[in-house]
Amino acid sequence: MFNIEVDNSLPKAELYQDLNQQLQALLTGETDLICNAAQFSAFIMQSLPELNWAGFYFARQEELVLGPYVGKVACTRIPFQRGVCGAAARSLTTQRVDDVHAVPDHIACDAASNSELVIPVIVNGELKAVFDIDSPVPHRFTQDDQQGIETLVASFVEASDWNWKV
Repeated sequence: MFNIEVDNSLPKAELYQDLNQQLQALLTGETDLICNAAQFSAFIMQSLPELNWAGFYFARQEELVLGPYVGKVACTRIPFQRGVCGAAARSLTTQRVDDVHAVPDHIACDAASNSELVIPVIVNGELKAVFDIDSPVPHRFTQDDQQGIETLVASFVEASDWNWKV
């Protein structure tokens, strides 16, 4: 059993540094991509407040296919040409959206979502997935959150075997 301890009184930079140490301990000794993706999604949902969805979409040709996640039933496939996840896949840059309802091509998998953070997962210069986090709270994600979660994603990437095939 792994116990996650979160001290929300810490400044965000310290909080994410602490979370990164815990994440690395959680993933130590396990390299299976699907196992680590599932653990990572659960870790994020358990560690950060005010989230209603956290998980992966894996890149397959010109679309994203649902992978391990925690949350309500989700959209199974997202074309690169649509939505916040598609924008992250196309641009290979993190998308931080304060109000998803202001995004014309937003794909609403959960009507309760109001803000979103999507981080492209790039391995050896190639898009492998996106990590998507939704919140029912508008303006939920700050620049500090973005930087902290990008660091956590980097630790997940480093711990996982990306030669895994379906």
